[in-house]
Amino acid sequence: MTANKLQSYSALAETRRIVKSLCDQLPSTSLPSAVKGLVSEVTFTSARDFPCFPIPFKETETTAALKAIEASVVCLLADLKDGESKTRPVVVNLEKTTAFLCQAYLATVDGLGKLDPLVKKKLKDTDLMQAQSDRYRRMSANLYETKTPGEYYHIHGSLEANTTLGMIGLESYRPDLKTHEAIVDVIEGAVKKFSVQELEELNAKNRQAGIPALKHEEFLQTPHGKTNFDLPLWSVDNLENETPNIPLPASTPGEPVRPLAGIKVLELCRIIAGPVITRILGEYGADVLKITSPNLSDVPFFQVDGNMGKHAADLDLKTPEGRKVFEGLLAEADVLVDGYRPGALERLGYGATALTKLAKERGKGFVYVNENCFGYQGEWAGRAGWQQIADCASGVAWEQGKFMGLNEPLVPPFPLSDYGTGCIGAIAALTGLYHRATKGGSWHGKASLIQYDIQLFKSGLYPEEVQEQLRKDIGDEFLALRHGHSVDQISGTALRRLRQTRPEIFCDPNLLDTWYSAAYKADVQAVLPVAQIDGLDIGFRRASRPNGTDEPTWDFHGDGDYRR
Repeated sequence: MTANKLQSYSALAETRRIVKSLCDQLPSTSLPSAVKGLVSEVTFTSARDFPCFPIPFKETETTAALKAIEASVVCLLADLKDGESKTRPVVVNLEKTTAFLCQAYLATVDGLGKLDPLVKKKLKDTDLMQAQSDRYRRMSANLYETKTPGEYYHIHGSLEANTTLGMIGLESYRPDLKTHEAIVDVIEGAVKKFSVQELEELNAKNRQAGIPALKHEEFLQTPHGKTNFDLPLWSVDNLENETPNIPLPASTPGEPVRPLAGIKVLELCRIIAGPVITRILGEYGADVLKITSPNLSDVPFFQVDGNMGKHAADLDLKTPEGRKVFEGLLAEADVLVDGYRPGALERLGYGATALTKLAKERGKGFVYVNENCFGYQGEWAGRAGWQQIADCASGVAWEQGKFMGLNEPLVPPFPLSDYGTGCIGAIAALTGLYHRATKGGSWHGKASLIQYDIQLFKSGLYPEEVQEQLRKDIGDEFLALRHGHSVDQISGTALRRLRQTRPEIFCDPNLLDTWYSAAYKADVQAVLPVAQIDGLDIGFRRASRPNGTDEPTWDFHGDGDYRR
C-alpha cells in the first residue's frame, strides 16, 4: 500500500458520486424530479474525509447521500408550506452521519449506555419473554456453523426464543450455562446436527426468521436475488387518485418553519428500522404516535433512542376496545408506518386495502409506508427478518468476514443497515406527502433491509488500501472476533476502539441532544439530526419515553420534558 493511493480516496467525493447514482435510478413517483437539482447543491462536509467503521462497505457515504436526498425532499415540502420557492442551503456532515448509523450505541439514559450492565434498572421491562435479558435465550438469535463444514446458518428466535430453541432440540432455559463460550458450544452443537436445507425446512415449518449465510454471488443466483437486484432502492406508488390535494398545514406566523408541523403519523413498529422512519419525521415537526401491543416484546434500550420526539401508547388491536380507539386515531392520521411481518396489518384490517377505502370515505388521502426485511417481490417476500438476517442473506456477513481475514461470515458491528433503511423509509414517506400535496390521492411507500444491503454492493466496496487502513485502525481485539460472537460483543469491541481512535465522533457531546425525560425520570441523550437546512427548525420537541407511556390520543401537551 502506498500513501498516495490511500490519500486518493475521498469519502466526500464518493458520497457525491453515490447521490447522483441514486437519483438516476429512481422514477419520479419514488422521488420528485426537482430533487435531482437540489441535491447537486447540497454541501457535504467532513473533518477527515475518511471512513472509520471497520467494515468493507461505504455505509457512511451511502447514508450521507440518502440524507442529502431526504433533506432535498424536505426543502420541497417547506416550499409548499411557505407558498413560495426559496433557496435553502443544506449541509450534510459525514461525522454526524456516522453517529446516526450507530446511535443506539451512543444514546444514554441517566448517563448509561446500551452496553452498561446497570442500565436495565433505568428501563421499562418490555422484554416479556426474556429473549434479551437471558444470555442463553438471547443467543437463539446468532450465526452458527451447520452440519456441513463451511456452511453457516443464522437462527433467529426474534423476541421469543422458545420456538427456535425447541426446533433444534434445546431447552428454553439453561441457567447452568454461565459463560458465552459454554452457551455457544451448546447451541452450535445443536445447529451442527442439521444441514442448511434441514434448518430451512424447520425454519419454514415453525415460521421463524432464520436464514442461510450466503455469499453475495450465491444470493444473486437465488430466485429472490434475481428478482430484487434490479429493483429501485425504494418505491412510492399511488393507491388511489380520487381524493383531493391536501396542502401542508400552514406555519404559525412569526415562528420558525417546521416543515411537517401539523402532520400526524401513526407508527406500528418495533426494534430499529421502522422506528427510525418515524423518528426522522418527528425531527421535521410531525406528531408521531407509536402504538405497541402490551402483549408483544420489544428491546427496552432501543426505545431510548428510537422513541425520541414521540408519544408512545399501548393498544391491543385484537380486542374490540383497542380497535375502536385505534380507528379513532387512524381517522385523523396522515401517515401510517408499518414495520411488522408482511401481511400482519392487512390481516387485522388496517393495511393498504383498508386505508385506500378509508381515504375515499373521509375525502383525504393517506401515506402508507411499509418497512420489512426481504422486500415485496420474490419468493422470500413473506419471510420475517431483521438486520442480521438481511446481512446474512445478501452476502454482507460473508464480506465482513473476508474483510477481517476470515473464511467465515460475521455480522457487521452496529445496526448500520437498520438506520440506513430507516432513512429510506423516511424519504418514501416524505415523497408520499409531497405527492399528496401536489397531486392528491393516497400513496404507498416501500422500504426493505435487503434493498439497502443490495445498494451497499452497488455502491461498491472500499479499495483494498482503504480496507487495510481500517483494519490497522481497529486493532487486533476486533479482528479476533468470530462468527459465534454476538452483535453486542462485536459492536462493543468496535465501540471501545473507536472511542480511542475517533473521539470526535464517538466521544463528542456536541453530536448529542440532551433532554430531561419525565417518563424515564432522568436525562436522556440521543444523536442530533444529521441534515442542516437553512431557515428551517429541525429537531425534537420532547424527550424519549418507554413504550406505553402515553394515552392513545393526538393531544401531545403536558409532557414534562425539557431540553438541558
